[in-house]
Amino acid sequence: MNIQPLDFELPIADLERRVAELAEKRPSEDTLLLAARADLEKERIALYGNLSPWQRVQIARHPNRPYFLDYVSTCVTDFVELHGDRFFGDDKAMPAGIGRIGGHRCVIIGQQKGRNVKENVLRNFGSPHPEGYRKALRLMRMAEKFSLPIVCFIDTPGAYPGVGAEERHIAEAIAVNLREMMLLKTPIVAVVIGEGGSGGALGIGVADRVLMLENAYYSVISPEGCAAILWKHRKHAPEAAAALRLTADDLQEFGLIDGIIPEPLGGAHRDALAVSASLTESIASALSTLHEIPMKKLLDERYAKFRGMGIFSE
Repeated sequence: MNIQPLDFELPIADLERRVAELAEKRPSEDTLLLAARADLEKERIALYGNLSPWQRVQIARHPNRPYFLDYVSTCVTDFVELHGDRFFGDDKAMPAGIGRIGGHRCVIIGQQKGRNVKENVLRNFGSPHPEGYRKALRLMRMAEKFSLPIVCFIDTPGAYPGVGAEERHIAEAIAVNLREMMLLKTPIVAVVIGEGGSGGALGIGVADRVLMLENAYYSVISPEGCAAILWKHRKHAPEAAAALRLTADDLQEFGLIDGIIPEPLGGAHRDALAVSASLTESIASALSTLHEIPMKKLLDERYAKFRGMGIFSE
């Protein structure tokens, strides 16, 4: 796969190109080639070991980054997609179905972006409509009925803010999901795999365990939106990203997420299969732990978890 480097990755891309050129001309044990590879690894560690919040946002949006259905193909077996909210239609930005993750049979819900114009039109750039959230809730209630755990993959810049979505009550659909997910009598795991934008992400994010990939972000507003409000220009998005404290490390420090899933240097797109394996293991481990908790205690802990967010003492 040809990986398009981000702006801040261009020096690394130049080094990678030089190493590739040397590898074509010299034997694998050549001293010059080994030294070039060592320099490249040193530069990678220096760059990716000290990423700014804005650089992590850029990696979370990388066009080669694995999306929900990519993980379905590698992490989920026996997947059967289910369609429709039984009110209006089927939202292609919120595919969902049943399958197995690490031996656990579960209902799986995710947010899906596209890689080209045609796919993005189909998937609405990963921004779900109200029917997406209503479909998700329909399947969550089915999961509760048949005692199946729920796994949600979050990757959206936000719920769709268009006229049609407002006419079909997008805010109400998200609000109902927040209320009902708090009461569902079945274990819920949510994983932020890319962008976690505002209520669009939270609409499938009320869970007993919330996990994040290392270079994902989860925020009440996008850095560009925050910059437009506070600085009146989106060029201040890097400062906004730092102020929002939207990285996995920040969110774990605040107790807003329960675990971080590591990525290879450079992001999940550098080794999607390795990330898929880690993702499967983390989800399966969380589900195994949650299955051991009595249901009343599980619901009480879920409620306390979210009621405690935003409360600080000094």
